[in-house]
Amino acid sequence: MNQMYENDIQVTKIEKLGNGKIRIRFEEEESLILYYSEIRGNKLEEGAYIPFSLYEKLLKEVVGKRAKKRALHLLEQMDRTEQQLRDKLLSSEYPECCVEDAIAYVKSFHYLDDSRYAETFTRYKKEKLSRHQIKQKLMTKGVSREIVAKAIEVEYDVDEAVHIRNLLEKKHFSTDADEGEFRRVYNYLLRRGFRSGDILKEMRCVGADW
Repeated sequence: MNQMYENDIQVTKIEKLGNGKIRIRFEEEESLILYYSEIRGNKLEEGAYIPFSLYEKLLKEVVGKRAKKRALHLLEQMDRTEQQLRDKLLSSEYPECCVEDAIAYVKSFHYLDDSRYAETFTRYKKEKLSRHQIKQKLMTKGVSREIVAKAIEVEYDVDEAVHIRNLLEKKHFSTDADEGEFRRVYNYLLRRGFRSGDILKEMRCVGADW
């Protein structure tokens, strides 16, 4: 075993993960995912102590760069919110500091923009979803309440009364609907995020006997 110095950090465990990847665990629960060539090139062995400067180099120059490339690749596949990208990177076991650096990196090139995402989402979903549904879906994706409100204000120009009437027509809702049919359609519209009062108003307009 190599000699330990004051600023050294110990490799406590080496675990093979497949596809050439290896998880290196350090003291205090820190871990990095590296490739075999990187392990061999830096002479990492279980139980050995390495200079903290080497650990920082592996963290920033190896894993950190890989996290940035992964973030770019994920955004090339599809547009994502900041939280979606963060969750995806963390699920791949990139250290939190590398994840945050990667997010800052792609944001600096405007590849990641929650405002743009929210406005685009609203623009393409407004004909199918209610204002409330769009708000809930965006917030579930991690977009802030303020950004969601602004996106809806800018992009949601649909008259929800017309939206409800179109859905009633699509469901072939008519004046002779029985109580069971009425409740089925009413609950369907509620699940779509429309307000009860607006739904009932439009159902009355088509002459529903409720």
